[in-house]
Amino acid sequence: MSTSASIRVTVWNEYIHERTKPEVTEIYPNGIHHTIAEAIRRLNPNCDVRTATLNEPEHGLSQDVLDATDVLLWWGHAGHDQVADDVVTRAWQRVLEGMGLIVLHSAHASKLFQRLMGTTCMLRWRDVGELERLWIVAPGHPILHGIEGDFVELPAAEMYGEHFDIPEPDQLLLISWFEGGEVFRSGCTFQRGQGRIFYFRPGHETFPIYHHPQVQQILVNAIEWAYTRSGNYRADGRHIPQSLNSIRK
Repeated sequence: MSTSASIRVTVWNEYIHERTKPEVTEIYPNGIHHTIAEAIRRLNPNCDVRTATLNEPEHGLSQDVLDATDVLLWWGHAGHDQVADDVVTRAWQRVLEGMGLIVLHSAHASKLFQRLMGTTCMLRWRDVGELERLWIVAPGHPILHGIEGDFVELPAAEMYGEHFDIPEPDQLLLISWFEGGEVFRSGCTFQRGQGRIFYFRPGHETFPIYHHPQVQQILVNAIEWAYTRSGNYRADGRHIPQSLNSIRK
């Protein structure tokens, strides 16, 4: 999938672990957000990419920034409760209006994703660095374009296991298997209002997962898939003073 129009992308990251944990700084010296942003720019020069972090004014997500964002990527883990509710509300509204949203790893517990899903979005986890295979169950989907083979393999990852408390996805693209035996719905699509949402599980901060070429390719594909040219979204109740039949008389 490709488009001639520039896609305006904002990569949002808490940027907490990279500044407080040396083992994370070593993997992502400029932050997870910059690693992802650089990969997007390299793989799709048609994307106009900016970054934003938790400690910026309005978390870097002012109304002007969100209005100028076609697709928002969200990575969160330790600071979900620090995200201001008014910022969550404006991002939620933009999704309904047609802004794409890519929810990364532990952002399953973000206020934004929980509000869009209407559930806790909770799961089981274990962080011992075990092998993960993300099995492709929807070959041919645009998000998986260019991914060769039957699965993507990550040599070390944090385990997420079912039950994953989300609504039934519109499409299930990837199912993870971990060497401990658990499975997990790791690539799921949803539609809310006019906005397309992709939840993509891999990305624990202590592993170099966002340096993985196939993970980067999936993210770039997901941006193109989530990009929509929004129509005239109507969420407000409107009083219609007379019927169409009355108008025609």
